[in-house]
Amino acid sequence: MPKVLILTGDAAEDLEVFYPYQRLREEGYDVDIAAPAVKTLQFVVHDFTPGFDTYTEKPGHTWPADVAFADVDPADYVALVVPGGRAPEYLRLDADVLRIVRHFFDTGKPVAHICHGALVLTAAGVLRGRRTTAYPACAPDVQQAGGTFTDAETVVDGNLVSARAWPDHPAWMRAFVELLRANAPVKQA
Repeated sequence: MPKVLILTGDAAEDLEVFYPYQRLREEGYDVDIAAPAVKTLQFVVHDFTPGFDTYTEKPGHTWPADVAFADVDPADYVALVVPGGRAPEYLRLDADVLRIVRHFFDTGKPVAHICHGALVLTAAGVLRGRRTTAYPACAPDVQQAGGTFTDAETVVDGNLVSARAWPDHPAWMRAFVELLRANAPVKQA
């Protein structure tokens, strides 16, 4: 089976890891979760509370990472997913994360990011001249990185499929799966 890589870490948005993980497995892809180390990750749930100016954060599910970033050979994977949450704030500082992300853009393989996952792509320098969406608070980061921010439930720009946040999952994964089927189909038995 073709393999898809999810780059994530502690404090990633629970739904933004599990939805693509399960949807891609349902589609027939093998999915590995990469993190700073092979360990049990603690995800979080972001939601809105009336009267708050921004989202709140609560503990979410835990899940084991399959591989450490340093041990990832991106050539082994047909596509990449970068979830949001707070994890991208520190993941973008990891040289191996940037190496992995750049591989997918250099080779034109499908990449999906959502919410604050855009921060990883901005740090990797791969958004220059690209159109993308993200959590709206990330718009200045996208623009500073030379990208064009578009406020839409999903944006497809070549090999890149992006979404604002977990409410956009259906449109985001529908577009990403379509791209995967065209570029790295699962062989039916």
